[in-house]
Amino acid sequence: MVAIRSRIIHTDDNDRDPAKPGEGKGEIGAFAELLAGSKRIVFFTGAGISTESGIPDFRSPGTGLWTKMQPIQFQDFIGSEEMRLESWKRKFSGDQVMLKAEPNEGHYAILALDQLGKCAGVITQNVDNLHQNSGLAEDKIVELHGNATYASCLSCGLRYELAELKAEFEKNQSVGACHKCSGILKTATISFGQSMPEIPMQRATAMVEACDLLIVLGSSLTVYPAAGFPEYAKQLGAKLVIINREDTGLDNTADLVIQRQIGWVMQQALKLL
Repeated sequence: MVAIRSRIIHTDDNDRDPAKPGEGKGEIGAFAELLAGSKRIVFFTGAGISTESGIPDFRSPGTGLWTKMQPIQFQDFIGSEEMRLESWKRKFSGDQVMLKAEPNEGHYAILALDQLGKCAGVITQNVDNLHQNSGLAEDKIVELHGNATYASCLSCGLRYELAELKAEFEKNQSVGACHKCSGILKTATISFGQSMPEIPMQRATAMVEACDLLIVLGSSLTVYPAAGFPEYAKQLGAKLVIINREDTGLDNTADLVIQRQIGWVMQQALKLL
């Protein structure tokens, strides 16, 4: 199938209305048909779904978090107490937007499809916990890049809540070792240079191999190996839909490409089911 694209150009960055009434019905109708005809849908979500909850992405020029400060490499974090201190300073003194963010229409549309028995799972590159906060069951979610809303011990895996670590940091200007095994504590995210988690990668692979439709929501599909999952699904014969504001490298092989606001597209398609 030739990919269908729908573009929307905003003349005002503050204008979040993705379309005038009646626009985009061809694309939405095609999307709804794919949803209706599928029984094992897997969603692959990236920063674009979270920006609709007010969370900035990492790579956008000028606004991305990594354009404002360089990320700390995993080996630097492990090997330097100074870099660990810098990491915790950033975590506790930085913007708390992520912790205050709430799920949006895109997250709730996935939940609705799960309640209809159509969602086989969500593979996410995001670390914001918004899929869980929407009410989607934990066992339906694979977090490829971890979770920034809590910390864990790199040795034994014991979970630590950020509130208790922040209190410790404010008191001692440091975060101590794991009280169970004396291992190093770190936010439960995958840093640059850190190995991808084996079990989540295995779970994601199993989801993709069993799906009949994979829907990309808000990913540029540039970060590998995570971005290889949509391509793999297509190779196995699943339908592929990409909803993202910018072009991706898989647009020409996707069955449907819609370049509009994710939450709006998802909610409009649900109305047609």
